[in-house]
Amino acid sequence: MNMDLLLRAPVGLMPVLIFLVTLVYLDSYKLVGLKTVLWVIAAGAGVTVLSYFGNGFVFQLLDFEFTTFSRYVAPVIEEGLKALIIIFLFRTHRIGFLVDSAIMGFAVGAGFAVAENMHYLYTAGHANIGVWIVRGFGTAVMHGGVTAIFGIISQVLTERNMKINPMLYFPGLVAAMTLHSLFNHFPVSPIFQTLIILAILPPILLFVFRRSAEHMHNWLEVDFDEDAELLQQIQSGGFADTKIGRFLQDLRQAFEGPVVVDMLCYLRLYTELALRAKGVLMMRENGLDAPVGERTKAKFEELAYLEKSIGKTGVLAMKPFLHMTRKDLWQLYVLED
Repeated sequence: MNMDLLLRAPVGLMPVLIFLVTLVYLDSYKLVGLKTVLWVIAAGAGVTVLSYFGNGFVFQLLDFEFTTFSRYVAPVIEEGLKALIIIFLFRTHRIGFLVDSAIMGFAVGAGFAVAENMHYLYTAGHANIGVWIVRGFGTAVMHGGVTAIFGIISQVLTERNMKINPMLYFPGLVAAMTLHSLFNHFPVSPIFQTLIILAILPPILLFVFRRSAEHMHNWLEVDFDEDAELLQQIQSGGFADTKIGRFLQDLRQAFEGPVVVDMLCYLRLYTELALRAKGVLMMRENGLDAPVGERTKAKFEELAYLEKSIGKTGVLAMKPFLHMTRKDLWQLYVLED
């Protein structure tokens, strides 16, 4: 039995992890930090436990035939729970482009698949090697792929929105559930189905990576120039005569003088950090990397202090001049990872 596990475990566990490592390696901008990837994998594994108990409870409640349940109910429960992790990452501005939505989604599915296959290794480790080829290269990669597709579709639908309408997650969720259900129908032999997954999923993700890289390159060029111009205006001697300077002067009627000064400092720091993040990403695009440094970390601490000082109303008042799309907030996390 132990020898069987030594032979079957790598086949059941390694393919999806190797696939994930390849995706992270292909990300030339290094958008997702190692700590975040490991955290997301762990969260995906935790969802496996929730799914196990959730599926068991609903199975007893509905009293469906097992085949019917696995085709139509289990995919809804499992993909719904996996999607919650991706939604959390969207809500906390940890996803900004198609590449990181694909990587994060696949990482959730990889964690889910590894935990699920470890359970099956413990309970059915004696199954023949063909079963583990299907589970390792087929089922596991399917779990990662459909959650990645949910992340990609959700990113496409929400990338222009600061506040995301929850209904915009629905199309991606339906797609993930439908593909998972289709896989569980086994319309062709399991081995052939596994080959189909391996033939279709890599080209889709490669296309996503290329499109995202082009989009990001254009975004960096445009926004870098805009941030640099804003910072130059703030630091110039004639700042009071600029549009932003006059706006801050008008705010003196609604806020106390020290608060307005803090607003200006906040605007300057936020723009400096945004420029720094874009500079780091540009260096990564060219194969270089730059450490964040203690000075940048200190700026984050100062930014948090200023945000508390001026309050939510003050931040909202400055919003017309702050680049605060989800992409712009996401880029600050690039420096924190």
